[in-house]
Amino acid sequence: MSIEKISDALQEGNAAEVGRLVKQAIDAKFPPGDILNKGLIDGMSKIGAKFKCNEVYVPEVLMSARAMHAGLNLLRPLLAQAGIKPRGKVVLGTVKGDLHDIGKNLVAMMLQGAGFAVKDLGNDVPAEKFVQAAKEEGAQIVGLSALLTTTMPNMKEVVEKFVQSGLRKKVKIMVGGAPLTAEYAREIGADGYAPDAAEAADLAASLVPA
Repeated sequence: MSIEKISDALQEGNAAEVGRLVKQAIDAKFPPGDILNKGLIDGMSKIGAKFKCNEVYVPEVLMSARAMHAGLNLLRPLLAQAGIKPRGKVVLGTVKGDLHDIGKNLVAMMLQGAGFAVKDLGNDVPAEKFVQAAKEEGAQIVGLSALLTTTMPNMKEVVEKFVQSGLRKKVKIMVGGAPLTAEYAREIGADGYAPDAAEAADLAASLVPA
């Protein structure tokens, strides 16, 4: 039994095989942290790298993400027992007035694949809800998505609400979406901008060093 096979099966998007291999690794008493890091996270990070280079596309990433969840569902209770905590906590959502969520859903999957715990608030999320969720979850990062130019100003409102709440110094805010730029992110006071889901996972990792 080799943990690397889990990574290979995940990259192939084979959920049934990932589930079988993770169960086999658990039965063989492999450390849960090794199964997570050398199997599931390794596989998702390699898919993320391929996605960035246009070697795979959204459908393949979604298949790999489903495969990751098949393994993670078996592993989660053991990780909790072993006291293995996620890399960090991220609250994610599409801002108020915007109902688009395909990109945001992909970002959630890539973040989980990078070892983060993700609280997905969905779409059309008011600024106050981001603040409340970050407080409740003890999140280190808040991710904001927008696909409409008309809803982009609502990102600035979220940043301002965090300043008013006194949480801004404790929480990093990252933004993404088709009409956004790194320059706009700086203008509204966000900590970073990611053009795609794979970059978002890298950005989150840089904002919360291991």
